[in-house]
Amino acid sequence: MIFNEYMRAVERFIRKTMALTAATPDEIAAILEELCVLLRIGKVEMLAYTNEASEHLGLYTPYCYYDCGQVCDTFCVSRRMTTNDDSIVVYKIYPIADAEEWSENELEKIQIFIALFSTLNGKLRLIKLTNRLTYFDSDFDMYNLKQFMKNVRMLCKEERVDSFAAVRFNLKRFSVVNQQLGRENGTCVMKQFIACIDNILTDSAEVLCRIGGDNFIVLIYQDKLDALLKILSGTPIVYDETRDERINISATVGVYVIPDMDSFVLSSDIMDRVSMAFSLAKNSCTQDVVYFDDQLLAISKKNNDISACFPKALEEREFLVYYQPKVAVDGLKLAGAEALCRWLHNGRLVPPGDFIPVLEQGRDICKLDFYMLDAVCRDIRRWLDSGRKAVRISVNLSRRHLSDMDLLKHILDIVDRHNIPHEYIEIELTETTTDVEFTDLKRTISGLQKHGISTSVDDFGIGYSSLNLIKEIPWDVLKLDKSLLPTENEDDPHQKALIFKYIVAMAQEMGLECIAEGVETSAQVELLCENNCNLAQGFFFDKPLPIEEFEKRLDEDYVYSK
Repeated sequence: MIFNEYMRAVERFIRKTMALTAATPDEIAAILEELCVLLRIGKVEMLAYTNEASEHLGLYTPYCYYDCGQVCDTFCVSRRMTTNDDSIVVYKIYPIADAEEWSENELEKIQIFIALFSTLNGKLRLIKLTNRLTYFDSDFDMYNLKQFMKNVRMLCKEERVDSFAAVRFNLKRFSVVNQQLGRENGTCVMKQFIACIDNILTDSAEVLCRIGGDNFIVLIYQDKLDALLKILSGTPIVYDETRDERINISATVGVYVIPDMDSFVLSSDIMDRVSMAFSLAKNSCTQDVVYFDDQLLAISKKNNDISACFPKALEEREFLVYYQPKVAVDGLKLAGAEALCRWLHNGRLVPPGDFIPVLEQGRDICKLDFYMLDAVCRDIRRWLDSGRKAVRISVNLSRRHLSDMDLLKHILDIVDRHNIPHEYIEIELTETTTDVEFTDLKRTISGLQKHGISTSVDDFGIGYSSLNLIKEIPWDVLKLDKSLLPTENEDDPHQKALIFKYIVAMAQEMGLECIAEGVETSAQVELLCENNCNLAQGFFFDKPLPIEEFEKRLDEDYVYSK
């Protein structure tokens, strides 16, 4: 053997292994083969034992790194090593068949080779562990979002990402599943459901990743999209095999079908666009699946403009309070009002449907809510100071506030800063959110009640947990959604009137004040009178009014007509 050739081969081996992240498996195999040929090695294998007990029992996992096909297996150079995690590896180096015995010089070099190879193996194990920590979700033993982005970048680089679709989804009402089945069974159900999706991903470029909680994202070939959406639309999962009991699991889904490479998109764009579609699906009452398209792109630009304008608009007090009167049906007098937000921007009123959903996607909605409460308190203080009649005003708060442990303090600070008697303030929280944190909600409502501030559950009747909400939480007021009121065009208005009657009776039995919102006809007013629901709000009486017009109603002690 020529010594210089050996030294150059060793140098190349060290250089490749030290820069392992840049070396391909084929490059490592080629330099390994070069050394094996120079040292007349026929086979390189490693036996991996979990611990000493498994070594004594002969339980190992074999790895063959090189085999020339002509091996003398009656003799080998063996070396046993213990790793940092107390596992044991045994390296075995076999000579080529029918070759001369290794010289002392060659045996020394083979020992050096084993030392080099063990370093390579250790680095491979470290890289594998690092990759696992970086790209895997340890709770579910599946890929995480970083792996999704890694695959997307790879496909963009290879210019074949346009064969794929990105699908982001959230398991619907899974907190309820956990409550019903227990968290352990709920986790098993989730894993089974995910396995159904994993079974249709057959290419290494396709990937299913967990974002966190019950949120996931998939990169899948476009021709498999229908199969995936069929699973996500609803799949029965067995959670008790002994009794063959099943539960149907479905998802809220955002889809981005990645366009051809001529419409080039960045890897970050793919995540942004599928997330945009998902967000729209999550906030929709009618669509479980939303596809990203050009219209969504325009909406995204509009939303970004709103978010960018918001801080300055808040600072310059562009947001106005409009008051929609609440009317006592018995006597038809003004009995209160709901404070509603309007945005006067660049000389025109921006509809709340254009900006409220955008602000609700982050914490900006909380800033706006506190701004509105402060503005209402300013108005009430002015009414009281001028001797004008004052009525109780309800102010809406987003459920996003509930993560704030100091929410009660923040509300009281604003009200008390203006020296407002607490009976003039009512806090409304919407009932439509499904993932209610009952502990946070109950703590806040109880605290407000203790300080004499009324609370109302808004939109009662359209959420999945309506009865549970009024059973568990000490509300003062129940705002009945307009969908509970019969209309002239309905097939069976009598049935809806009957439901309305019993809801009002139940609420009153529980000591709750009832107000019907969305009242638009005299027949609906008559229904309220018949069932002793004494408060009404809606266009039949008044639309939301600017402050000047509402104050005229207060000054005139206004009486409405039927």
